[in-house]
Amino acid sequence: MRNRATNTLSKGKIRQSWSKYNLYNMQRFRSPPTINRTFFQQKWSAKAASRAYHGEQVREGQWKRMFNHRIRSVIPMNASDLAADDGSQASSGRGSGLDMGGKPAYQKRPTPYTQMTFAPLERRLDVAIFRALFASSARQARQFVIHGAVTVNGQKMKHPSYLLNPGDLFQVEPERVMYATGHTKTAYERRQGRLVRRKAKAQTSEEEVEAESKETAEEETKETAEEEAKETAEEEAKETEKEDPKETLKALMAQAKSIMSAGKDTLAPQRKQELRGFQQAVRRVLSRSESSTVLADSLEAQFSQLTLLLKAKRAEKKPDNKDVKLRPEDAFASDKGDRELAAARKDTETAVSDKLSEAFSQATLGNEVDASELSDEEFETLKRALTQMRDNPLDNSKTYSTPWQPRQYMSAFAFIPRYLEVNQNICAAVYLRHPVARPGSAEVPTPFGETIATPAYGWYLRRRW
Repeated sequence: MRNRATNTLSKGKIRQSWSKYNLYNMQRFRSPPTINRTFFQQKWSAKAASRAYHGEQVREGQWKRMFNHRIRSVIPMNASDLAADDGSQASSGRGSGLDMGGKPAYQKRPTPYTQMTFAPLERRLDVAIFRALFASSARQARQFVIHGAVTVNGQKMKHPSYLLNPGDLFQVEPERVMYATGHTKTAYERRQGRLVRRKAKAQTSEEEVEAESKETAEEETKETAEEEAKETAEEEAKETEKEDPKETLKALMAQAKSIMSAGKDTLAPQRKQELRGFQQAVRRVLSRSESSTVLADSLEAQFSQLTLLLKAKRAEKKPDNKDVKLRPEDAFASDKGDRELAAARKDTETAVSDKLSEAFSQATLGNEVDASELSDEEFETLKRALTQMRDNPLDNSKTYSTPWQPRQYMSAFAFIPRYLEVNQNICAAVYLRHPVARPGSAEVPTPFGETIATPAYGWYLRRRW
């Protein structure tokens, strides 16, 4: 089904979506007019507006079967109010014209029952995922469920219409949530991602061609050569225990290649296969370590360096002399030089920002940072920036824009209803209970008021099959 949430701006409808056009339609929405309209027309227009938001991905016949005129509600009964309201005031004031003030709090605020018309739709799995802020629209949540990215109570669920029961736990893949709630990629970022994927594909194809050529060139060998190779490998491994593990792996890789090339006529096919598997495993380890640990190691080195420099600078910092008195002639001179002082401050601020940006660029490249001219605040700023870059790095292979940032225009929709308990760290939520109506509030999120909810409830209450 095509999402028609932003179909036209002339007659746009409010949908369950974080789109900026949907936010614009919500801002300019006005209740349908009632003048010169029959009650049937008023109910139909209210039903059309509310159904465009509540479950617009659900067929009308399916929703009619879900509708229930029995609305769940809760009225908090205060013990003190119940004790005071024993019926004596009502009996004494009957027919005497006495003012019956002092009603309990739960009787002063009306309960919006009609706002709970579409409460059964809140049990649907796709709607619950949207309410838990795991998707930017109900249709996107439906897509996540169909593609197998959602589990309910630990089991994969591919039915968006699954009705949750109290206590059910549903979870979405974190990468899908990051994609749904983060910034979309720009054209430049998409191009960089394509280049990275092409480079990785070309590298894998070259490795496959090289492996095939080695397979065709290799032949049988003797077991004696294999034993000698193992002995030499063990001796070299013992000698290089204290060295860098990357260098050790590279040395083992080179030795395996030399064995393969030297024993073309003596190696057995099974031994050749084992050596090739060993080479592939070493290649994977080296590629992962080089891609993931280089930036982290450089950043950790920069953190340690900045911390040491900060401690040294704080130790050498001298207290300012605040006991110097200002003479009258100095005061006159200071009044005359206010403009010069302001200009000097601007120059120093620009110089400081240039030094800070240069230090940050050098740190990101893994070079040494000359932090001798940076102040304590600049040290802290640089450290926070490097920490954020380490925790939220630039990765063109992701489907969303990196470093990750929240999606725009989502602040108007970023709320979680009371019947859900959400853990954003693991992208999981628990459906605690069914939504209920309370005095003065209803737990079904809706952008419409009583003027829309009451006629819509009347339409479905007097519906025709």
